[in-house]
Amino acid sequence: SSGINAEWPLRPGVRDPEVYEMRKEERCARQWGMVHKEHPYQELVFAAGDWCLGGDLEVIERIKWEDGLDQYRLTPNELRAEFKKRKADAVFAFQLRNPIHNGHALLMTDTRRRLMERGYSNPVLLLHPLGGFTKNDDVPLNVRIEQHHAVMKEGVLDPDSTVMAIFPSPMMYAGPTEVQWHAKARIAAGATYYIVGRDPAGMKHPGTGSDIYEHTHGRKVLTMAPGLGQLSIIPFVVAAYDKTKSKMDFYDSTRHEDFLFISGTKMRTLARTGEEPPPGFMAPSAWEIMSSFYKNLAKQS
Repeated sequence: SSGINAEWPLRPGVRDPEVYEMRKEERCARQWGMVHKEHPYQELVFAAGDWCLGGDLEVIERIKWEDGLDQYRLTPNELRAEFKKRKADAVFAFQLRNPIHNGHALLMTDTRRRLMERGYSNPVLLLHPLGGFTKNDDVPLNVRIEQHHAVMKEGVLDPDSTVMAIFPSPMMYAGPTEVQWHAKARIAAGATYYIVGRDPAGMKHPGTGSDIYEHTHGRKVLTMAPGLGQLSIIPFVVAAYDKTKSKMDFYDSTRHEDFLFISGTKMRTLARTGEEPPPGFMAPSAWEIMSSFYKNLAKQS
């Protein structure tokens, strides 16, 4: 989550305004397919007022957060210009709200390899970390950006074929409904391929602890959703830590006992307790950034 204050334009306005009732339970039921007041984003919905204002928003000046990260908040036109500058003949987008481990990097580099096998000469990765609201236990944006830089500096991701920019949308944890917005927004930015993960935009149910959404539904929805014909969906291939190779590799179900699955919760626990992950899980300098953040957080609490 973020406590920063945006520096709003001096002369914003709403044309043809319309005031309508905020039907909170109906909105939650339609958007999330469930209603639970402890869901992190639904908490915001239920805490909001009872009326909404809609209309055409007119913003005269560019919004700046003044948090040291504004240079990464590129507009769709700016991203398209950057891809053109790099002579990209394909753009594949990867969204994440977590630090990058070597399994993520493996998927991204393997996607570029496969695109080149299809005949593209210079596929460029749009590394597009989510920069709006996130859950309290998610890693803050500034730490993630620093961690992503470390991954590229160590060469785990190639800086020459990677454009990193902040996707300013909030994370609503709305699963298959939300992932359609995530995909369509990348079309505006010039992406031609979109990597979709397991249970995209999903989370554990705040009441039961089980997954809110079936983990393949998001990907299936994207293959059927209108308006996505110009975007090719690339399914997320599961990667795990291969104990026989001491590195992250694509999971092989015939050797299940050879693989170790390190969840985001487990990763945060390791960092918080000062333990080291197995070698080859994450770039060392990137892990140090994670570890330092959680150590400082523990001191503050």
